[in-house]
Amino acid sequence: MKHEHETPGVIRKLWPGETARFREHLLRLDSESRANRFGTPVTDYFIEQYAARALGADAIVHGYFVDGILRGCGELRGFRTLAPRAAEAAFSIEKPFQNNGVGSALMGRTILAARNRGIKKLFMNCLAHNHPMQAIARKYHADLKFEAGDVVAEITNAQPNPLSFLRELVADGFGFSRAMLDAQSKLLRAA
Repeated sequence: MKHEHETPGVIRKLWPGETARFREHLLRLDSESRANRFGTPVTDYFIEQYAARALGADAIVHGYFVDGILRGCGELRGFRTLAPRAAEAAFSIEKPFQNNGVGSALMGRTILAARNRGIKKLFMNCLAHNHPMQAIARKYHADLKFEAGDVVAEITNAQPNPLSFLRELVADGFGFSRAMLDAQSKLLRAA
């Protein structure tokens, strides 16, 4: 979790009521970042439909916030519907916030969340030319396989333990506190 200190923002889990923030973030992605996130170019309509159902019970999404605005996300998906003890990870970071440790920090949080839910295998698909995401995956000891023009990263997670649960609990508590302070600041500025 040391990577979080390299980033100027705050990373915390998104709440189910933050669908609009998630959608706005995805809509702000430039065309290359959209294609990197979804594996193909996507329209605004696709993003609106995706965001409407993205924060469900089968997902944990960590957001990277700068001045209260969501600028990046790490998504853990399928841990209740995919093969037992397997899940998928996906990442999206707005262009001005790329290449400064945000992706690594989001990956670390996503891996920790997966580990603490008993996920043994974490998969991530990325385009073959998305070298920054491949480098982040390698940093976390992913096994990279090139398949049909894409890269599939597979991370084997350790078993959860009391320390891993404590790390997530502390990170969630810190994130919740920051969210409450941000909300209070917005209310005071509006008054």
